[in-house]
Amino acid sequence: MSNPIFKIDAPIEQISDIQTLASNSTKLELNDDSLAKIAKCRKYLDDKMTGKDELHYGINTGFGFLQNVRIDNNQLEILQENLIKSHACGMGDEVPSDIVKIMLALKIKSLSYGHSGVQTKTVERLIDMYNNNIIPVIYTQGSLGASGDLAPLSHLCLPLLGLGEVYFEGKKSPASVVMNRFSWEPIKLQSKEGLALINGTQFMSSYGSYCLAKSHRLMQWANVIAAISFEGFDGVVSPFNKHIHEIRSHEGQVKVAETMRDLLKGSEIVAQQKSQVQDPYSFRCIPQVHGATLDTINYVSQVFIKEINSVTDNPNVFPEEDLILSGGNFHGQPLALTLDFLSIAMSELANISERRTYQLISGLRNLPPFLVKNSGLNSGFMIPQYTAAGIVSENKQLCTPSSVDSIPSSINQEDHVSMGANGAVKCKRVIDNVEKVLAIELLTAIQAIDFRRPLKTSEQLEKIIVSFRKEISFNDADRIMHDDMIKSVEFLRNYNLNN
Repeated sequence: MSNPIFKIDAPIEQISDIQTLASNSTKLELNDDSLAKIAKCRKYLDDKMTGKDELHYGINTGFGFLQNVRIDNNQLEILQENLIKSHACGMGDEVPSDIVKIMLALKIKSLSYGHSGVQTKTVERLIDMYNNNIIPVIYTQGSLGASGDLAPLSHLCLPLLGLGEVYFEGKKSPASVVMNRFSWEPIKLQSKEGLALINGTQFMSSYGSYCLAKSHRLMQWANVIAAISFEGFDGVVSPFNKHIHEIRSHEGQVKVAETMRDLLKGSEIVAQQKSQVQDPYSFRCIPQVHGATLDTINYVSQVFIKEINSVTDNPNVFPEEDLILSGGNFHGQPLALTLDFLSIAMSELANISERRTYQLISGLRNLPPFLVKNSGLNSGFMIPQYTAAGIVSENKQLCTPSSVDSIPSSINQEDHVSMGANGAVKCKRVIDNVEKVLAIELLTAIQAIDFRRPLKTSEQLEKIIVSFRKEISFNDADRIMHDDMIKSVEFLRNYNLNN
């Protein structure tokens, strides 16, 4: 079976495409038209460099505060190589390989428009690296989210020069060693190329796109898990009635209410007589809370789709108009704000999830305390809720916005920065935490459902419960709950809700 081909210069229209770009089996291609645009832009820039008097930022000048320092034409290659080497200042943890693959793809995409002045062979080498799963070692710390993601993108591009480290065939190696295996010579960068490679928002864009793809999946799971918890708690179904949501009509709220009605359709538990008139907010307000998060995910997705289809380096080259324009498309403010927004919205899914978990173990609605027989002798589901509460609290701390901060750099030339890179890294931490909290709720909710037997929930939910119970058995007496919690996380990752 041949590997899927992704035309990276075609418009990316949905976040789900990002999951394809993270796959080791995907191969990238550029159309001939894009290669021609890249070559035309490069020739235009080469012709410009024959002039004696014009200064063009980062092409024949220094960088940042050193913008007015003229660089001789015979030193332009050294200038670009020095830029990448000097800016490779990352620290911290290594960026996950699947996010690095997305970075490679999105950098190629940005260069493919023919406004960056790179050589075709430079872009082709990046494609070769992607297609052969040669993954540069990049670090999470170092970018201010303006002037481009300079430090992480420098590490991304060091292998073009035969420098830095890469992962290849599961092993970390010097890039030069892997290049020798492919008989690749280091790229001799021409004027502006180094700047084109490391200016851009691909670190923020890749992290954010990855987070959005995961958020879409967790949003779907959050509704399913909430429905199972609702059944375990023997909830009143009237808050999901369409008439309630028609008179408020937020799109996400309406959609979640519809989803809940669909998930609960045909449930024997829903059909039985209820003793209560209303449920706690964590059940009654599922459409309002989950729906607000869904609206946020959809909004942030629009921003990121716009970004990953854009040119974000500087300066921008317009051969047709005979213009080289220095601007600020590298500034990550649109991403920084929305990454903070996404973090907050996703953290609320965990916040309300933990509250449902708490209600289920509280000995209410004819459920035993802590959802276990012989409570006292057994602690049952007491401590999973503690863990969920601790994770939710951690998320609240992580959701302090990064985008409200700015620290000037480059002798105050770069006097306002977005800090979107920090926002991107912690957004992933928040969303990974949400997955854990939802997994704890799922584990707890299915235990509660088993105390409702012989009544059954809907056919959709029963199918999920049966599959879950094949992996994790009913908790009849105390055992190591960590193991069950990890299995529940794995179930969330591996079970296909769309089957």
